[in-house]
Amino acid sequence: MSIADTPAAATRPVWFALDKLGVMIALIAAAGAALPFALFRANRIVLGETKGLFEALPGQFSALLTLTLLAGFGVALLRLAPLTKLIVGFSVLAVLFVLMGQSAAFLTPEGNTFARVSPGAGFWLLVFAFALLETDALTRLAFKPLTRVAILIAVAAAMALLLWSGGWDQLSMLKEYANRAPAFWSEARTHLVLAFGSVAIATLVGLPLGIVCYKVKPLRAGVLNVLNIVQTIPSIALFGLLIAPLAWIAANIPGASAIGISGIGTAPALVALFAYSLLPIVSNTVVGLQSVSPAAIDAARGMGMTDFQRLRAVELPLAFPVILTGIRIVLVQNIGLTTIAALIGGGGFGVFVFQGIGQTAMDLVLLGAVPTVALAFAAAVVLDALVEMTAREGKRS
Repeated sequence: MSIADTPAAATRPVWFALDKLGVMIALIAAAGAALPFALFRANRIVLGETKGLFEALPGQFSALLTLTLLAGFGVALLRLAPLTKLIVGFSVLAVLFVLMGQSAAFLTPEGNTFARVSPGAGFWLLVFAFALLETDALTRLAFKPLTRVAILIAVAAAMALLLWSGGWDQLSMLKEYANRAPAFWSEARTHLVLAFGSVAIATLVGLPLGIVCYKVKPLRAGVLNVLNIVQTIPSIALFGLLIAPLAWIAANIPGASAIGISGIGTAPALVALFAYSLLPIVSNTVVGLQSVSPAAIDAARGMGMTDFQRLRAVELPLAFPVILTGIRIVLVQNIGLTTIAALIGGGGFGVFVFQGIGQTAMDLVLLGAVPTVALAFAAAVVLDALVEMTAREGKRS
């Protein structure tokens, strides 16, 4: 008789079984709990002094965090309902973020405006572990698209409330923000214009180009090969290659400089991002149109539709989820690539990233990196929901 057939195994509760992914999550979280929770520095550029969980928080808060983490470990390890994992995971993350602010207030000497407190490696590893738990729970629950967007909005609102309440004001990243608030919002607008503007222009050009490539097969290979070559050029190299021709245009074509074209700045950044955006949009347009069922096309022909009517009323609506997937890929890609545009004066959150690297001020790096990651993540969630909604609508029709 096997072990599984023994009475003990037969009567053991199902929830007591270990979750394989949960074991890995618990190990990551345990490593995070052992690493420094916070980093204290006398000023913004000197090497820091690491603080463990019990050094970084007052006694009652360190006890609260310990109990919360133990509960999180247990829920991660056991094969429980995904909804339970989701709720506990969010609760652990909420406690982590709130207590990180308390740690900064606790470690910063009263009246000291030079001291800096940053989240330590342990904090980031704990956030990663329980974010992984959340992702796994959300995948298993398979919420509808609008529910996922609602959860994203709720998380964003909770973070906004934490920042508005002043709970993180003593953290060094927020101190860097306080010193640069007008510049931060100016660069945020530039980042959005470059990322979303390049995708909008690429969509206006790439969608008709993809339709032409779909209709004219001899043209398809040549266009896609050229766009593939552009895609293989490293981003910083492409930004650099555009400086000379755009500078020549600004110097020799009347009115070019007046509308913002120059060798450095937003113009070469926008052109480079536009060039990187074309391949996914054009190729997904071709693939989406090719995937339309021949039966649907034949039915449209039987109804007497012209080629243009079939394209507008049948082929494009059915191909739209695939086309939207290409736009999603491009948008998330460009939100990240826009950071590099700061190297040629393009602006965006990359300004803080490269300033921080030059000054060895990691909190200034985070001031640019964290909003970029959050923006890319939010764009991915929203567009994923739109792709799923359009795909379902296409199946119904």
